[in-house]
Amino acid sequence: MKKALVFCFAIGCLQLVQAQGNSGYKVTKTFHIASGGGWDYIAADPNSNKLYVSHGGQVNILDKKTGDSLGVILNTTGVHGVAFNQALGKGYTSNGRLNTVSVFDLATAKVTGQIATGQNPDAIMYDAFSNKIITCNGRSLDLSVIDAATNTVVATIPVGGKPETAVSNNAGKIYVNIEDKNEIAVVDLATNQVTARWPLGAESPTGLEIDNATHRLFAGCDKMLVVLNADNGKVVARPVISDGCDGIGFDAQRKLIFASCGQDGVMSVIKEQSADKLVSYANVPTKKGARTIAVDATTHMVYMPTADFQPQPAGAKGWPSMVPGSFQVLVAEK
Repeated sequence: MKKALVFCFAIGCLQLVQAQGNSGYKVTKTFHIASGGGWDYIAADPNSNKLYVSHGGQVNILDKKTGDSLGVILNTTGVHGVAFNQALGKGYTSNGRLNTVSVFDLATAKVTGQIATGQNPDAIMYDAFSNKIITCNGRSLDLSVIDAATNTVVATIPVGGKPETAVSNNAGKIYVNIEDKNEIAVVDLATNQVTARWPLGAESPTGLEIDNATHRLFAGCDKMLVVLNADNGKVVARPVISDGCDGIGFDAQRKLIFASCGQDGVMSVIKEQSADKLVSYANVPTKKGARTIAVDATTHMVYMPTADFQPQPAGAKGWPSMVPGSFQVLVAEK
């Protein structure tokens, strides 16, 4: 793996400038949620002060600035992510163990419907161009495409591997990280077909973001951020990040890419100076377990869920046990 990293960095060295300064970001707050259970994605509503935190069998809704509780969405067993449809005033949760999507009212958090999906819906997104909700189904290896107007599944798209995260170019295409194939699948929503597969040259792609102004994709892989041209799949840079990335955030206004790396307890920050020039800043200390991330487009605050962990014996493998009641959200800002 170390040899591969050296080789990949050499390919992208003309486009990447290493560690030119500090990003200025640091963890300034911690929001505590005293409940048990695992967690996955976190989502900041850009049109309100609400932060949606997937946690166990529910979604906690917090005030984005203070962490105060604003509500809870229950009965979302195995919940992974949350998506927003501002035009219709709807939100959606992907319930991995129920194989469903819950539809809720953004104003009241009241659940208004349930939609059956493929097996183990993981990441979820809303594509405004097509007015579709898309879930990445980790066990059935496909995407469920849901018509937002009717709350019905209108297509199931096999992607040939485990889909982890999807993003849209806002023009009819979506891009999907295929975690077990180390590639990005390009999907045409007009035909509901995979039209291209782009190898990443890096392992275990998880988090994915897109800059539609520069047509660049940012795929978070094992100790590497792979930057691709979204028009042709060409890799333009492979900056090194820390270990344990499971989420990528992007601040489109500040042109900053954030990689939440939970194994090392670090948030790697990279500046997109132009389409093919990236500056890698110093890593920002967070906490072990802070592996997923959300960036608020309005306040520029960055959110990462994690917890405290029990001491682990020397030589033990796997994640340590969570300290009961220690679930929390870290807030990073300048």
